[in-house]
Parts: sequence; C-alpha cells; structure tokens
Amino acid sequence: MVAQGISGREAEVLTLVGEHLSNAEIGARLFISVRTVETHVSSLLRKLGAADRRGLAQLAAEWSRAGRGGAPALGLPAPVTSFIGRSQERAALIAAVREHRQVSAVGPGGVGKTRLALAVAEAAAADFADGVWFVDLVPVTDPAMVGAAVAAAIGAGEQQSSGMDESVVAALADRHALLVLDNCEHVRDGVAPLLERLLAGCPRLTVLATSRARLTVPFERVHPVPPLSLDGDGDSDAVALLLERAAAVGWPVAPEQRVQAAEICRGLDGVALAIELAAARLPALGLDGLAQVLPDQLRLLTGGARADDRHRSVRAMLDWSHALLEPDDRTLLRRIAVFVAPFTVDAARQVAGFAPLETAATMDALARLTEQSLLTAAPSPGGTRYRTLEPIRQYGTEQLAGAGELDEVHSRHLRWSLATATDLARATPPATGAWRAAFDAAADDIRAALGWAADRPEHRAEAHDLALALAQSTFTRNLAGEAQQRYEQAASLADDPVAVRSALRHAAAVAGCRRHGDGMYRLYRAAADVARGAGDPAGTARDLATAAAVSYRFSGTFSQAPPLGEAAALLAEARELAGADPAARAAVALAECGVGTDAAELDPGAPEAAVPQAMALAGQAVDLAARTGDPLALSAALDALAAVQCWAGDTFVMAQTTRRRVELLASVPVTPASAHERANALSEAADTCIGVGDLSGARRWGEQLRDLPLLAERGDFATSRLLVADALAGDVDDVLVGSRRFRDAWERTGSLHTPDLATAAAAVAMVHGLRGEDGPRSEWLSIMDELGLASAHKAGYSAVFDAIVQLHHGRADRAAAGLLAEADEMDEWVIWVWQHWYVALRAEAAVLTRHPDARRRITASRAVVAGNPVADALLDRAEALLDGDQDRLLAAAAAFEAAGCRYQWARTLVLTGGDHAATGAAALADLGMSRP
Repeated sequence: MVAQGISGREAEVLTLVGEHLSNAEIGARLFISVRTVETHVSSLLRKLGAADRRGLAQLAAEWSRAGRGGAPALGLPAPVTSFIGRSQERAALIAAVREHRQVSAVGPGGVGKTRLALAVAEAAAADFADGVWFVDLVPVTDPAMVGAAVAAAIGAGEQQSSGMDESVVAALADRHALLVLDNCEHVRDGVAPLLERLLAGCPRLTVLATSRARLTVPFERVHPVPPLSLDGDGDSDAVALLLERAAAVGWPVAPEQRVQAAEICRGLDGVALAIELAAARLPALGLDGLAQVLPDQLRLLTGGARADDRHRSVRAMLDWSHALLEPDDRTLLRRIAVFVAPFTVDAARQVAGFAPLETAATMDALARLTEQSLLTAAPSPGGTRYRTLEPIRQYGTEQLAGAGELDEVHSRHLRWSLATATDLARATPPATGAWRAAFDAAADDIRAALGWAADRPEHRAEAHDLALALAQSTFTRNLAGEAQQRYEQAASLADDPVAVRSALRHAAAVAGCRRHGDGMYRLYRAAADVARGAGDPAGTARDLATAAAVSYRFSGTFSQAPPLGEAAALLAEARELAGADPAARAAVALAECGVGTDAAELDPGAPEAAVPQAMALAGQAVDLAARTGDPLALSAALDALAAVQCWAGDTFVMAQTTRRRVELLASVPVTPASAHERANALSEAADTCIGVGDLSGARRWGEQLRDLPLLAERGDFATSRLLVADALAGDVDDVLVGSRRFRDAWERTGSLHTPDLATAAAAVAMVHGLRGEDGPRSEWLSIMDELGLASAHKAGYSAVFDAIVQLHHGRADRAAAGLLAEADEMDEWVIWVWQHWYVALRAEAAVLTRHPDARRRITASRAVVAGNPVADALLDRAEALLDGDQDRLLAAAAAFEAAGCRYQWARTLVLTGGDHAATGAAALADLGMSRP
C-alpha cells in the first residue's frame, strides 16, 4: 500500500501501531532501530493528520478492516468543530513555545485551552524535527501514572531496569520535539516532578502544558488563556464561534441577528464551552428564543450578580442545560461521570442502567446527550465510544453526590471494572493486538476504580481482586513496574496471609524480570515475615531460603549487595524451620549451593574437596526440587548444578544441563516467575552452546531470547546471545542489524554498566575487525570496556575474539601474544565457556608463528575439546597447516561448514591455496568480510 505518500515501511509501522505495540516492540519486529520507528511514527502523524498515537492506532484498525486495498480512509476525519479566532493568543503562544522550554497555558475549565494548545502545536510542528506529541491527562487519576500516559503517547515501553519515568526521559533524551500535556491540574503532583526530570534530561525538548493553575516548576512560562474576545460586538471571536456552531447544527444566523448573538456571548463571558452548549440548543429554541430565555436563566442561576470567576459562566450554562434535559438524560449524565476514559454503550448500561433509568433507554439517552454537545462520540475498533468533557464530567460528579447516588454508581463502576479486568487477565492468548487495544481502552477506568475502592474498608476484598487482576494484565502488557506495584498493592489489601504471601512472591518475581535483585530480596523477606507471623514455619523457611538464593543467583542485578553474612544467617534460620516440607527443603538445598560454597569459590587456595562437595549439594538440590513437581524449582536447581559443572570444567555436561532447563520450561505457562526463569535459562543455554561449538543451538536459544516479550524494551540484553552466535558463524548482515538494536537500547538505558552484555559488544567488534573497519571496531571495544568488568574478568572472550581478528589479517604474532596464558591456569569464571575456543586458537597461533611447542599444544588441546565440532576443526586445520596437508585442510573446511561456521569454512579455503583460495575469498566477500 502506498496511499497519501505513505511508504511501504511506514505502512508496516502503521500496522504495528494498530496492534498497540511500543516503538521498541515495533523495532524488534521489523529489525530497525527505535529511532527509525520514531521517525516513521512522526511522519505518519503528519501525513494522516492524527492528533496522537491513539488516533494513529485507530486509523491502522480502519485500514486493516478495509483490507489494505485501494485507498482506504487513512486520514482522521476533519475535526468535529473548527478552531475559531484567538489570532493574538495563538501568535503569542507560538512565539513562547519557540523561545521557552516549558510553557503553561493556564485558564478556567471550558475556556478553550485544549483547542488553543492543539492549534499552537499544529502551527509550530515544523519547528520540531522529531515531531509533536499530545498527551491527554484527563483519564489519569493517579499522579504516579503520568509517566505511563506520556510513554503510551510517544510509544515508549518500560525498560526492565528502569521505572516508567526514567524510560520516558531516556526515550526523549535526544529528541527535538514538542510535548503537549493537556489537563494537568488534577495530577500536578505527578506532572511537576516528571517535568523537572524531562527538562533536565532532554535538552532539546519543549513542553506545552494546559492547566487550570500554574505547575510551579523551574523554567515555567505562564500564559493566561482568556475567554474569547468580545471586542467588535457582532464581529468578535465569541460571536464567530457561536455563528459557526449554529451553522453546524443547521441554524445559520442572519446578519441582522448578530446583535442578539453578541448579547448572548457577553452573557456567557465569551467562555467557549458555554457558547458551544448554547449553540447546541438552537434547534429547539432558535436564536430568538435563546436570546429571550438565556439571559434571565443565567441571572437566576448565578444569583444575580456576576461572579469575578469566569468559570461561573460555564457552571451557570451547565445548570441551565441540565435543567432542560429529559429526566432520563439527567440521570445518565450524572452517572456516566464516573468514567474517566471513553466508554461504550454496554459499559454505560452496566454502570448507569438502573432505576429510575431503564437499561434499554441508555443508548437513546447517550444519543440525545451527544446532540446537546454534552458528550462526544467517536468510532473505535470495538464500536462507538462516548466521552464527557472534563468540566461536564466534574459537573456530573457534583450532581451524582447531590442525588445521593455517588457510592452506588462508584460501586457499580467498581464491579464493571473488576469484571473487565478479570476477563482481560484470563484471556488466552492475551498478547494480541485486540487484547492490547482492549486493555488500553479500559486501563484508566480500572485504575480509577481501584483508587476509589482501596480506601474504603467495605470494598477491600474487591479492591484486592482488582489489584491482582490489574497486576496480571499489566505484566502481560509489559508494564512490569506497574505490575510489581499492583502485586504489592494487592498484598496490602489482602487479609489472608496466604494471599498476602502469594502476592508478595509474584511481586518479587516481577522485580526479577526487571533485573532488580534488591527488590526480589526485599519482597521474599517480606513474604517470609508474613509466613512467620501466620505461624507457618515451612513457608517462612521457603521464602528465607529463596531470598538467600537470590543473593547469589542474581547478584549481578543488585544495586547494593546484602550485608556480608546476612544471606548465610537467612539460610541458617531456614534450615531450622524447614522440617520435612518438600518445597522448603528444596529451597534450602538450592540456597546451600550458593551461599554455602561462595567462600570456597572465591578462595584460590580452596581445597580439592570443594568441587565434589559442591557437586553433591547441587545434586541434592536437583533431587529435592524434582520431588516437589515444580518445574521452576527444578530449573533453579539445575542452574545451580550447571554452575558447579562449569566450576569443575565439564563444559559438555554443563551444556546438557542448561538445555534441559530450557526444554523443561518450554511448556510452563507464562507467569512473572516463569518468564524470569526462562530468560535466565535461555541466556545460559545459548552461552553453553557456544562453549561446545553448537552454533545452531546457540542461535536457536538466542532467537528465542531475542523474541521474549519481557525483553522488548531491553534490546541489548535480548540480542546479546544471538550476536555472539551470529558473529562466530560469520553471519555479518545479521550482526550489523542486531548490533543497531543492541546499541540503541543500551544507550537508552543510560549506558549501564552491565558485565553480562560485554561479550556481545566484543563479538560485534570482532565482526568489524574482520571487515577491516578499524573505527567501528574501536567504538565497540570501548562499549565492551564500559559494559565489562576489570580486564582480568574478560580475558577469556576478549582474547578469543581478538585472536580471530588477528589471525584473519595474518598477524599471528599478535594473536599469540593475546593468548599467552595457559587456559588451565585461568579462573574458571574467566575462561568459562571459552576454554575450547581459547586452546584451539592458541594452538593455531603457535603453528602460524612456528612456535616449537606447536604440536604439543595441538595434542594437549584435543583431549580438552574432543566432541566440539568447531574446536576440533580448528585443531585439525592447525595440524594440517603444520604438516602442509591440503586434503586435511579441505576436510577441516567441510567440518566447519557442517558445524554452521561459514566464516571459518571460507577462511580455511583461503588457507588451502590454489583454486580453493579464490572460492574462499569470494565466500568471504559474500559474507561482507575483507580478504585475509
């Protein structure tokens, strides 16, 4: 499809926006960077005239329903009403936005701040290279959710290691954009701190806010928004608005009636919303009738004297409009005020359809309220949705309280929200575009209902259930930060200790998914405290032991390690309390694998008995976990066993154990705990496959890790294992594509110090080295240094990747210099899965430098690598080069090809010489590498 200048790539992006994916998720699907996605989204907003991302998603749904054929209606329809007047205010505000970083358009409700802000944003859009983003804060009832609303508007998902506010700042850090925050007044406590962070962390960002009161943040430039001008009587802006709206409802005003129109507008103080409501009554009264009745009604309703507060005009107009409604319409208007977001007819029926309003009468009443401009209606993929303007919604809430229906309607809204949230949490499969759209449409009302119920003891049980359902859905929606918050909220609302502990354990698992080891540790300890208070020793033991195990299994995700000896103390208490409970005993055994062997692992002089002892502990942990029937417990125990096998240097057995973990978890339903365990298992399985030369296995697990929804916003971690596998295989194009996602995501996290990602950076540097690109190689080596630990800890993989580059370019002496250390003298955690690669390349470097010990090195290395197809082929090639045996070189080439190592296959052909060298050189060129 290429409609209205939309490119094929933009059409793909539009489709995925319609599935409610974040920019990072779209980038992962299309193998493009997040910045590229942002550029396409900005272009689509301009080309299609969408006001915001939600509108763009609606257009995508319309396009999908149209079958993507021909030229479907791809632009938003013209605005329901046009923007009238305000030329001076508009020019002044445009100038302010161009000159100042934060501008607040301040004025009473109904004065026209939103329409003015949108007009200003449209006019100033060309000044902002990265576009304009509009964020409607009306549906946001919790100040803590302001960042989430901004993220949804700009398409930024929550990064694992950051909160939503940090993710928003990271997404906008280098953007030259205009952010419009509309209706800030009720969530100023959330807007103000976010604005300060945005202005400090995003130097090219400008923010235009609308509010009834100033935001009192640094750099704020306040622009009061007055009512529409009344100057010029019949030619004023206020009159122009009334005339335009009158024509829109089929009642054009004759020239001789402009004096009456001006009088009405003066009576309404030029307030835009009041004028719009008056115009909506013209079909029933006509201008003459309106001119006769309205002034008297307004004087009566305001008590005669004109109040200084111009907002009084809106209140008076609403009172008058409300008095003219049919009884059913008045009832519906006040009851639907509990909805904070656009709602459907069915939702209105469930919440508002009770005596004296008949359920069947709801639809007709909604239509009449829309005709009177008290509601707006817009099509959506799920059917027509209705929305109440904020001043009218607040008015309806007052009427609801006055009618004594406030608690009843809120209770019905709570029940509707709970039913909706429960259906969303139970949906199978949940992560479709339709599910995400349904969640996004309901989420603000669910949050509002939870906020209302959480403070009311009589609704505590419903609030707990709603928090739990919302936690499940937000986790599925990849809003991990909110999911953890909601699980903790559910724990605070539960009365049953079992329910409290369950919610805390779920919260701990989500913290693990977010790579927050400190949070996991705190929450498991909190769960243990609950179990202890409830007189549950086995439960206490299980959670204490799990906390202790977290301190070593995921130590790299702690911002601050627990005090020395604390984990051991937790384990000691857990041992005393575990008794015969299978789950508690398994948890204790798992903790003993790490906490009990830490000292020996860190001590170079550890006794020879340490490894067998650790192996026995790990074997016991696996046995006890298997007896529980819990696949997650068994996976954790297998992880401990693999660690001991690595310590013992048994690479092949370690690889089998990690593969067993992945296969065990493949059919486990997705929960926070299983998602966390699966990400860990896939990363380690890919690593160990590299260690034994199983490049296809490493790629398979690396692809599955890359595609985990959990890692959508952490493209650096998601692609890290696949980059290594592709680099060693020689899949250059895939490495270059994946490296863009890796670097983009890493920079968006604030360039975190993440040692377990350094290997991927080294792999990318190697590929650039093989391509003869010294500049990019140096950049990636610098990234490796920023990511990694001290040089001693990266000596294994760094030496391997550097040796491959040096050997490729015929610098065997440099390769040999980087491989001086004996592998068996290196720390197990340094050489780790790289032992086979290290010793094989060291032997080849010895051959090419004519080292007198070359043959002995080959012979000694064969016993170490036997069974590793790539390392075996490396040694075969080294020995063939030593002996000048061309046939064995060709056999080695065939072995590399069979192992999926196309780069080494091509290089071996080059080393073979003759016609084979030309074939190898051509293959290297096809792979995108320079000729040796």
